Amino acid sequence: MKVKSINIHQDLIDACKQNDSKAQLKIYNLYYKAMYNTSLRILNNRATAEDVMQEAFLDAFRKIDTYTGIASFGSWLKKIVINKSINEVRKYKETISLDEKEIDFPDVKEDHLAILSEKVETIKNAIFDLPEDCRIILSLYLLEGYDHEEISEILNISYNATRTRYSRAKSKLLEMIKKNQLNIISQN
Repeated sequence: MKVKSINIHQDLIDACKQNDSKAQLKIYNLYYKAMYNTSLRILNNRATAEDVMQEAFLDAFRKIDTYTGIASFGSWLKKIVINKSINEVRKYKETISLDEKEIDFPDVKEDHLAILSEKVETIKNAIFDLPEDCRIILSLYLLEGYDHEEISEILNISYNATRTRYSRAKSKLLEMIKKNQLNIISQN
């Protein structure tokens, strides 16, 4: 038996079900930045991510009656954004990047911040250079927090295929990072 999640914005969701445009705007303002960043990490194109995010909100408001409350509203909306983004990747074969991933390093000294920023940039570049299926799996698992079962549903592949692709993607990423580090050492 699945239990309904407690939704702190249930009053807004109920108003959206009544086509209340003010409630829709409030929901949009609560979730748009996170949904945009999710789409951007998958698409690597600001304009396309913006378009996909907007379309996802429109779809969500049109289909809000299908929201059952079993999952949080944010995760339900995020699934719509991810599905639309993946469909866009399939459609246009655009690449994935983490360029807009905001990283906050509180209480880190400036010299350490420079080293950390360089390492983050190395990882971003390595992920950017991965084949498309590897980037998608890594993004969904590591950045979006989906488990392999959810990823298998999203990508319409078997559970074992997601685990295998993730393992290969992780190995390729580590290999690329090590290679990049060797290149940096040999240049100095």
